[in-house]
Amino acid sequence: MTHFDIIQKASEGLATAKQDWKRRKGLALPADLLNEAPQLLGVLAWVYALCYGVAYFGSGLMRPDDIPAAQFLFRDWHSQAAWASIAMALVFFFLTRNPRFAPERLLDLGLVFFLLGAAGIAIPVWWDPFPVGVTRQALLSHTIFGMPWTAMWILVYATFVPGCPFKILVASLVAATIGPVTASVSILTGATSPELGHAFFWRYFLFTNYLVALLAWFKAAYFHKVGSRLLRAHEMGGYQLVARLGGGGMGEVWRAQHRMLARPSALKLIKPEILGADPEARALALARFEREAQAMAALTSPHTVRVYDFGRTPENSFYYSMELLDGLGLDTLVERFGPQSPGRVVFMLQQICHSLADAHAAGLVHRDIKPSNIFLCRQGLDFDFVKVMDFGLVKCTEATEKRDLMLTNPDITAGTPGFLSPEMALNRPDVDGRSDLYSLGCVAYWLLTGVPVFEGESAVETAAMHLKDAPVPPSQRSEFGIPAPLEELILRLLAKKPGDRPASAGELRSALLSMELDEPWSCAEARQWWEMHRPTEQGKPTRDQI
Repeated sequence: MTHFDIIQKASEGLATAKQDWKRRKGLALPADLLNEAPQLLGVLAWVYALCYGVAYFGSGLMRPDDIPAAQFLFRDWHSQAAWASIAMALVFFFLTRNPRFAPERLLDLGLVFFLLGAAGIAIPVWWDPFPVGVTRQALLSHTIFGMPWTAMWILVYATFVPGCPFKILVASLVAATIGPVTASVSILTGATSPELGHAFFWRYFLFTNYLVALLAWFKAAYFHKVGSRLLRAHEMGGYQLVARLGGGGMGEVWRAQHRMLARPSALKLIKPEILGADPEARALALARFEREAQAMAALTSPHTVRVYDFGRTPENSFYYSMELLDGLGLDTLVERFGPQSPGRVVFMLQQICHSLADAHAAGLVHRDIKPSNIFLCRQGLDFDFVKVMDFGLVKCTEATEKRDLMLTNPDITAGTPGFLSPEMALNRPDVDGRSDLYSLGCVAYWLLTGVPVFEGESAVETAAMHLKDAPVPPSQRSEFGIPAPLEELILRLLAKKPGDRPASAGELRSALLSMELDEPWSCAEARQWWEMHRPTEQGKPTRDQI
């Protein structure tokens, strides 16, 4: 490890510790608010430049005789200050578009822009507003004594830009002070009439600029309090929720970041509406969700999504974190790229069988094998690496696990109609691993043809077709030439009676490994496909990641 690596790791550690301290003290902002800060600051910079230009040069453009041309030619210091303020705002706009600046750093730079903008507004107005020799009565009738534009700027900035209330307060007080200081210095230097006196200006600004500065602090404190509540609500144990990735039957999945580890993860949490108000239903749902996490954590196949840890929040919501995958589900694969070649399908089925064999050996039946629960991804240098997910309907086959058996409602048929085994459609209690193999046959059929084995007008009709209808051979519905051994194996998987199917996932995997294909799928082809149809950008999460 080089000195640079050591310094970089130390810097990352300090940044993490600082962010953790901010969370504990309630000073941190939620990630979604931080991520919006650059866009908000950029829009504000554009608005500042536009409004300043219209306010200062607009009357001159509409009535050129009222304002001398010197104002537009940088010969007057007021025009120079106007052009400088507009240029400053545009420069800051381009800074907000620079991806190298972190949102928190941009918020600090935004305060600098805020103060410079306040100075650009206040100094040209309050340096020499009244010529020497004008009477006090005439000065008091002057229209300049309305709401200062600086006060409006303070209020607008605090309303649209999130930030630390203390920083907003300090910056707002400094911005509010620019006007009275400019007016006092202008009187002392003889640039403006001394008739009103210094005290008058400070009283005027006390009830305008300073009052608005306190209002800005109140708004920042209120929104920061709401944001802190949102941040706490978006934290599960040691994880902070970053972005919602999707939802399923039992829960929803978020992209999460551990507060102490740099590793991103996918965090699944139970849906609030599933828990319900009924204490019994709530306890049942939590127990089922906890069983899913325990079942997945006990499996060791590399083709089963890894579970890192799980737990409950103080609000009694259950969650577990798992590896964040870079790829797409098999349902999305077929929807985007159409039916897949027999060689690639066999390559994927071999890996799915590895995961199922591990689960079945542990006495677990998945019971919801379908394309959306199978993920195709990149894993290091491996391409087309399959991960089986979502064991939310997992069932223990051991008779002694009576409590687990009770977690499945006997009045509800589990699974997905298009990929439902006949015994699952009948809701039989003796479902075993061969039910998963039937569903896997449906998945293979879908991958080869792009259509389900059976597709009725309703879920009930589809389930009935699984019970009584013979499947159309996939070769009659596929654009590919399906090898006879593969078609025969798929039709065996789709047998109505479990005893007519392969005896186990291990046996099925052996048959797939020994199958001779004219065009087998290779690792080189997998790499080439991913390079050509890369579904995600490196390191950037998309809706296909989970």
